[in-house]
Amino acid sequence: MPDQDPNNVGRWLYSTKTKYEFQFGYSRAVRHGNVIRVAGTAGLDEDGNPLQGSIVDQTRRALEIVKAAIEDLGGRLEDTIMTRVYVSDVAAIESVAVIHGDFFRDIRPATTIVQVNFIDPRIQVEIEAECVYGGADAKKPA
Repeated sequence: MPDQDPNNVGRWLYSTKTKYEFQFGYSRAVRHGNVIRVAGTAGLDEDGNPLQGSIVDQTRRALEIVKAAIEDLGGRLEDTIMTRVYVSDVAAIESVAVIHGDFFRDIRPATTIVQVNFIDPRIQVEIEAECVYGGADAKKPA
C-alpha cells in the first residue's frame, strides 16, 4: 500500500522495504499527479537479495515488482510510456528482450537498453519505468 508523502499531499510513495531504499533514501516508485515513476528495480527475492539463477529469472522478477508498484499506485502496466533496461552483460540483451516483450509487446513503450556495472555483482539486470496515470488520451473516431 502506498504512503502519502507527508510533505506533499499530491505525492504517493511505494516501497518494497529493501535495505537500499532506506540506506539511499529513495522510494521504489512515486506517483505525483498523473505521473508514476519506478526506480531501477532488480530481480530480488522476498528478503531483498538478488535472485540466484539466470538473467531471465531476474528480469521476470524485476518486471513483476515494477508491475506491482505501478498497480499499487493506481496505474496499469498499459499506462507505461518508457522503460529503461540496464544489463551487466550485453550478450544477454536478447534474452532480456524476450521477457520485456512478454510484458510490453502490446503496450510498446519507448525503451532504452544500456550495459552497466552494478554495485552488487549478483545483480544482472535493473529496470525503470515511467507511466502516465490514466493512460493515453481518449481519441474519438472522426
